[in-house]
Amino acid sequence: MIVCVAVVGHQNNPLYIQSFTKGDDSLLRISILNVEGCSYHSLKRHHIVHCSLDVVDERVNNPKKSGLIINETFLGLLNPTENYKVYGYLTNTKVKFILVTTDLEVRDVDARVFFGRFHTAYVDAVSNPFHIPGKKITSRKFAERVSTIVKSFGLSSGG
Repeated sequence: MIVCVAVVGHQNNPLYIQSFTKGDDSLLRISILNVEGCSYHSLKRHHIVHCSLDVVDERVNNPKKSGLIINETFLGLLNPTENYKVYGYLTNTKVKFILVTTDLEVRDVDARVFFGRFHTAYVDAVSNPFHIPGKKITSRKFAERVSTIVKSFGLSSGG
């Protein structure tokens, strides 16, 4: 189950973070800069996203050491923790996508499909003429598309 997705700008500024609660089917949208009233688990997920940025930077700056193919956008598993697995994706414009999941056996192909769909939704959102580049994504349509993508995560694989 996906518990959090994030879009982080090329200067490591948070552009979009969306957390998903287990008990409620609705979305809990939280801003990283305004954490008043956030639950412990939401703050923990934000911390996990923030820590994974160091791993992204390390892999991008040392591609030979990390085994990363230079033109590869999928960064793979970034940071396995006790309860979560964190996957990363890097666009050509150095925007980072972070996926935090509780599934301990996520296949790379499922994560790649997720990031491909997420990237398409992101491109559509920032292509909006009213979106200001480098600013937080506030599009309700983008949030709905992300929710749909998250709900379909792992369903495309045959089981």
